[in-house]
Amino acid sequence: MVKVIASSLRKGNVVDKDGKLYVILFAENIHPGKGTPVTQLDMRRIGDGVKVSERYRTTEMVERAYVEEREHTFLYSDGEGFHFMNPESYDQVVASESVVGDMAPYLQEGMAVQLAQFNGAPISLVLPQRATFEVIETEPVTKGQTASSSYKPAVLSNGVRTAVPPHITTGTRVVVMTADGSYVERAKD
Repeated sequence: MVKVIASSLRKGNVVDKDGKLYVILFAENIHPGKGTPVTQLDMRRIGDGVKVSERYRTTEMVERAYVEEREHTFLYSDGEGFHFMNPESYDQVVASESVVGDMAPYLQEGMAVQLAQFNGAPISLVLPQRATFEVIETEPVTKGQTASSSYKPAVLSNGVRTAVPPHITTGTRVVVMTADGSYVERAKD
């Protein structure tokens, strides 16, 4: 265990609070116009999955637990959970739905992810920042709508709804941010 300032904590980090381990689901530094800046943390207790919300002053010291974080390859998901493989040892590990959470639609077969484990059990997952998906449903291209900054709704092959520029058509592969599903660019492949 090591003490770090609260403002340095990020999503996926593991902290020790009152002898219990928590994985950070969301971390935000808030700087109000008046008063001291604070760090808002949404966390899930590793033992039983209870979610808690905490607020620390940004300069406050928090116990950070170091867990084993290794690259794993996503294989598949089934009723048991999400299956990952360590590419070095070929050991397979199963992560539950609560660990994967809202990142599930962005997992693709063969995708390399950072999987944090504590005592051999997966506790958090970090996806690559970007992923490529095909647009399976969107409005047709409207002529004369060129340089406007308006976006149109689209459904990706993973079922996520996003907004794409007007020139994107059904069947086009696009790159999206895995954090929020926002459009980045047309895929270069």
